[in-house]
Amino acid sequence: MKWGVLALVFCLGVLRISKAQERPTLSPDAPSNVGRTAAPKPQVQIMVGTVVDFNDNTVPGATVVLEGPVLKDSRTVVTNDNGFFEFKDLEPGTSYHVVIRAEGFADWTSPVIILEPGQYLILTDCRLRVATVQTTVTVTPSSLEEIATEQVKMEEKQRVFGIVPNFYVAYDPNAVPLTAKLKFRLAGKVAIDPVTIAGVAAFAAIKQAGDTPNYQQGVKGYGERFGAIAADGFSDILIGGAILPSLLHQDPRYFYQGTGTNKSRLLHALSAPFICKGDNGRLQPNYSSLGGDLGASALANAYYPASNRGVGLVFGNFLIGTGERMFATVLQEFVLSRFTSKGKTQH
Repeated sequence: MKWGVLALVFCLGVLRISKAQERPTLSPDAPSNVGRTAAPKPQVQIMVGTVVDFNDNTVPGATVVLEGPVLKDSRTVVTNDNGFFEFKDLEPGTSYHVVIRAEGFADWTSPVIILEPGQYLILTDCRLRVATVQTTVTVTPSSLEEIATEQVKMEEKQRVFGIVPNFYVAYDPNAVPLTAKLKFRLAGKVAIDPVTIAGVAAFAAIKQAGDTPNYQQGVKGYGERFGAIAADGFSDILIGGAILPSLLHQDPRYFYQGTGTNKSRLLHALSAPFICKGDNGRLQPNYSSLGGDLGASALANAYYPASNRGVGLVFGNFLIGTGERMFATVLQEFVLSRFTSKGKTQH
């Protein structure tokens, strides 16, 4: 028992000595960390962004310049293959602005940027516009005629559903005026188009079924109606689309608007039979269109049956023709343009 107690006391003494040896010994001159906290890490301000064009395609190789009052020299970086750029170690509370330049684009400048301490700023809307190039072009009468000829060639390819001719619509708002030769060419192209002739045949059949005008029935009557309808259309196209536009220097085409409110487009379409664009580019009363309708109605007195002639019928047909033209221009503005195959003019 005695030896057991002595062994226990010995072990306790050894354990106490080993614990004491594990404690660090501080010299009197060593500084004490008691009551002290670690120094805060410095806060870093960073600005990043991605440069894109207006199609949201990234713009690599763009020059990004950071300018500010605390910078002795502006800092410049170049966007990487993904259009990305980055500026580090910026001063908080300081006003900066960013200027971005890239070949083929107009310069982009940010509004004033002031970073807060430790802020990681993502600069948005770094969107570049295509640079505007100002060129001087000398236009001569011969070059204008060449441009107009190309426009007419494109217009002669315009067909509703790829079938029905729609040659008298100008979808280019900057279309140049037509020469007298081109006005007659366009009128002739419409008049002899196979689809136009097929339409005359179908309309004559409808007139035959309605027994109007007052020709007889049968093959002879159908031939007379066919000839009358063809003469109506040809005289209207020739007078209103070629002769008067050439004499009065007016453009016989309908100029598609396509933009703006529905109200403005509707007014534009309804006014087209009464207001046209002159060869000088100015709006003026559409004497050509109104004269074509009136002249075609008057000429009909030469070949319509006696019971379908007279001043009343002339002006009645004139009003009907003008109303049909108004309806047609509204269709052109809101419906037919969607189904018309269009060529691209070359300027």
